[in-house]
Order: sequence, then structure tokens, then C-alpha cells
Amino acid sequence: MAPSQVTNYKCPNCSGPLVFSGSEQKTVCEYCGSSFDIAEIEFMYASDDTVEIDPQWDTNQTGRFSSQEASQMRSYTCPSCGAILICDGSTAATSCPYCGNPTIIGSQFSGGLKPDLVIPFKLGKAAAVSALKEYYKGKKFLPKSFVDSNHIDEIKGVYVPFWLFDGKANASMRFRGVKEQRRTSNNKETIHKDYYAIHREGSLAFEKVPVDGSSQMPDTHMDAIEPFDYNGLQPFSMAYMPGYLASKYDEDAEECSKRANARIQASVESVFAGTVRGYSAVTKEYSRIDLSQGNISYALMPVWMLSTKWNGQSFLFAMNGQTGKLIGDLPVDNSMYWSAFAKIALPLAGILALILL
Repeated sequence: MAPSQVTNYKCPNCSGPLVFSGSEQKTVCEYCGSSFDIAEIEFMYASDDTVEIDPQWDTNQTGRFSSQEASQMRSYTCPSCGAILICDGSTAATSCPYCGNPTIIGSQFSGGLKPDLVIPFKLGKAAAVSALKEYYKGKKFLPKSFVDSNHIDEIKGVYVPFWLFDGKANASMRFRGVKEQRRTSNNKETIHKDYYAIHREGSLAFEKVPVDGSSQMPDTHMDAIEPFDYNGLQPFSMAYMPGYLASKYDEDAEECSKRANARIQASVESVFAGTVRGYSAVTKEYSRIDLSQGNISYALMPVWMLSTKWNGQSFLFAMNGQTGKLIGDLPVDNSMYWSAFAKIALPLAGILALILL
């Protein structure tokens, strides 16, 4: 069941509910067709107790939702997988986008950190369904019963929490390079090798290194649908939320900084190694990378998700709601696989037998 629309945002023309349209990048009334810019909606629903937060903050500086914003939201913890989901105040029941279990919404949202930034959905549900159907095509060993019963129309738009890290890396690396020269004399080839000690030192600055803050979202899935286009980043507004769920982070910035550091270190080593050219072989001998962590931003990224079960196993699909990149787990029909294998293997075995006779 798709989430209901936020009833707090009503069309000023007909009082119908407003929903954010990814294609138009505006809030749209489904009754009279009127559309409004985000700035217009924010102005109409402005409140004196709205919390203004600096979009650059560290782990000790946290902005929070105002009392009016919190009153518009509900949260629940999925009893099956533990995911913490946030939705609009009128949603009474939904299903968890991570594990697919149906859930009744009960608790009011309170005490949540307010995101600094958001990338609004650009691709709608129809585009997500179409992309998933296209993803199935050409999968020869995909069970037909899985395709027929995986409830593809239940795909959900979810804002996934991300921490974006700014930092600087000071690095010192040493490589061992080898240059080979092949010489031929009297029909005899000799190889002459020269060895070089190669040093690299320098600094690199990083901005908005992304790490998702949901333990339920597999890192492999998030890595596969990156990158997000940061040109689409907007200051967070509740006006982007109608019609979508939002996953609340359950891994804080301090915990996620470990993965951010690993990504930065890997990038630094790759960049420095890329400057060592002209050698037959290069081996890294020493690496020291000192990281100075800067600002951290809390952002929501748009992801279309579908969790489905087949033969007791769970399969998760995720699609970038901005760019359309998609990743998904698929089952294999073993009977179809072995049948295809037999069609290839048996003729080859016959040919091999004839050769060996």
C-alpha cells in the first residue's frame, strides 16, 4: 500500500492534498492541477518556531525538527528487520521497504535530527516500475513464478539517510618501480632491470563523501546506484516529503565516519598511484595518510525500493530516484540452469569422446 498524502499541505485553491512531483520539481494538487514552488509552500506554512540550522555541522551540532514539523510525521520500527521509517501523519499502514513486512503506524515522530540537505525525487513510480521490468528481460534463468508474484507495483519511494563528509588528507607514500630493458645478442636475450625508489607527498581535499546511515540498506546496493548528482542538492524542506517514506538513520555520523575514512584513504592511494607512470611494474611499499575531518552534513537521498520474497528468500531492489541506476538480487531456476548446461555439456562430451577414440 502506497503512503497517503500529507494532509497538512493543502492546495490554497481547492484545499485538496498536495504531493511533490519529481518531474516538475514542484508540489502539485491532484484535484485541481495547481502547482506551487517549494518556496511558496514554505512561505505559506512558515512558523515562528521553525529551526534554522547551518548546513555545515559536526557530530556535536545537531539541528532538530520544530514542534510543528514533528507533529506532521509518524515513525515506526519494523518488528522484522528493525528499520526505522518516517512517514506523513495521515499514513495508518504501510509495508517495510527493506523486508516487505506489513506494518501499522502508531507512534508520533519526535526528537529526530533535521536533515540539512535533500535531493528530491526526479523519477516517478512509473519510471521505477518500467526500469524493473526492463531489468528482468534477458535473464534466462529467472523463475517465471518469481516475476509473476513479486508485487512489482508495491515499489516504494524512500528517502535514504546519508552522512556527507568534508575532509582533508595529508599523504606520504613510497613505491618501488622497475624498468626493464630486453637485449638480444648472439641469439640470446637478456633482461636488464633498474629499480627506483619513488616518493609521493601531498594533500587532497574532499567534499561530501557519502555514507548511508541505515544498517538495513546493504552498502553494496548503495554503492551500485551511486553517484548522486550533487547539483540537485536542495536545503531540506518538509515540502519534498509528501507521497514518500523516509528512513531514519540508525548509524550516527561518528560510526559512519569509519567507512568515510576508508573511502577517502582508498581514493588518495588510487590518485597517488596514478601519478607513477613509465615503469614496467610498480609496488607500494609504504603509505601514511593523515585525515583531518571537517564538516558533516545530514542529507536524504531518493531511492525506489522493492523487497520481495520467493521460496523463503528475500530479494531487494534499489533504484536511484534521481539518475535511474538500478541494482537487484535475482533468484535462479536451478532446473532451467541445469537443463541449459546439459544441452551444452552433452554434445561437447560426445565430441571429446570421438577425439579420444
